[in-house]
Amino acid sequence: MSRINTNVSSIQAIRNLISNQNDLNLRLERLSSGLRINRGADDPAGLIASESLRAEIRGLTTAISNSERAINVISTADAALAEVSSMLLDIKELVDRSANSGALSDDEITANQLQVDSLLESINRVANSTQFNGKKLLNGGLGYNISGQDATNLARLQIFGARVFAGSTQAVTVQVTQSAQTANITIGVGGGSGLSANGAGNAVLGTGNAAGIEVRGRLGSEIFTFAEGTAASAIATAVAAAASLTGVTATFSAGGMAFNSSGFGSNEFVSVRAISGTFTVVQGDQSDIEDAGRDAGVTFNGQSANVDGLVAKIRSNGLDVLAELTQAFGTTIGSDTFTITGGGADFQIGPQVNTDGLVSIGIPAITTSNLGNSTSGYLNTLGSGGAAEINNKDNLPGAELIVAAAISQIATLSGRLGGFQANQVETNLNSLRTAVENVTASESTIRDTDYAVEVSKLTRAQIMMQSTTQMLGIANQSPQIVLSLLG
Repeated sequence: MSRINTNVSSIQAIRNLISNQNDLNLRLERLSSGLRINRGADDPAGLIASESLRAEIRGLTTAISNSERAINVISTADAALAEVSSMLLDIKELVDRSANSGALSDDEITANQLQVDSLLESINRVANSTQFNGKKLLNGGLGYNISGQDATNLARLQIFGARVFAGSTQAVTVQVTQSAQTANITIGVGGGSGLSANGAGNAVLGTGNAAGIEVRGRLGSEIFTFAEGTAASAIATAVAAAASLTGVTATFSAGGMAFNSSGFGSNEFVSVRAISGTFTVVQGDQSDIEDAGRDAGVTFNGQSANVDGLVAKIRSNGLDVLAELTQAFGTTIGSDTFTITGGGADFQIGPQVNTDGLVSIGIPAITTSNLGNSTSGYLNTLGSGGAAEINNKDNLPGAELIVAAAISQIATLSGRLGGFQANQVETNLNSLRTAVENVTASESTIRDTDYAVEVSKLTRAQIMMQSTTQMLGIANQSPQIVLSLLG
């Protein structure tokens, strides 16, 4: 080299030295931070993908936290329901015990009534005090809001689930497509029926016809024996008086006698059989002496419901409703509409705020004035002075039906909460945890440092740095050769 103003070799060495220095710094940064991408320049496309995955991970982890909180809320409510169920069983025991009046003194029955009063008060206390983070759970505050319910058609509505979002409502049309029926057996007057007209607007058992009949219904059976000449109206009165034992009532009209089940639906039946004398009934749909009731046919917004007598239930996507139809509405073809305007307990268990990630459940009030039904009565009537207080032995059959209905309602609510937790929240939680695992692994692949690769590249960068530094020294010494020409 005979030129010294421009040392091209030194410039080349400096350029390579800077490049190798940057490479060494990059390896040190990645190894010290644990990240392959520390800034957008490291991998623009990878940074975009990584940030998107990080946002998804954050949504998934929040959804997991929300789901766990939802389980805590449901578990709190379910524990309270278990306590209420235990108290209802105690009330049932007291009702049954009070029926043993022949072995109990009046003071003991009064004591039983006082225990029932105390238990009813405790149920109301649990309903009004059960809370999670200050939010009441069982006093009806988490129930759905209903507008337009016509109590003459729909005696009771329980909404367990509905898709009602902020600012919207959900209209529900209840259509009766088939009328409910009681079981019905009739007996005419005259012919071979065993009843003869007496000319006074009544009918009597014919001369020499002392009849014994067995009446069976859903609740049990009873045998009645009537002397010849007994009026049909008296027979009907005797059968009706035992309705709490058999579930069968009877009426008389000029055309004959009618035996009907006390309730509606396919679980109800009436059987009337002569065990002595002549008492011939009109053939029923089950046999010569038996007839069954019929459930109402009901749809909710066009979807067929599961119906037991006058109680219709539906559990479909976006709607979970129990409706108790009145007798007038359930026995005629027609429709009624109500609107769900909001309410319920909403849980955001999805990673995104949309309809797919939001689940809702309604928790109705479990106070004593809400447990029971319009047919049998409500639980609060078992208290002192109520229509079903157990101080009066005549109230005990009805009181037992009320308690049975309340036990069934609490069990149903507990089951629905359990189903909501197990089938919606917990399954979603398992899916979220799997998703977090997979998405985190994907984000790590894009953004995290692969130490095996980076250590290898660090070793190369260190060697290249040392080599380039030495080459720069040699390049800087090369111009000194020109001094030999100056001799």
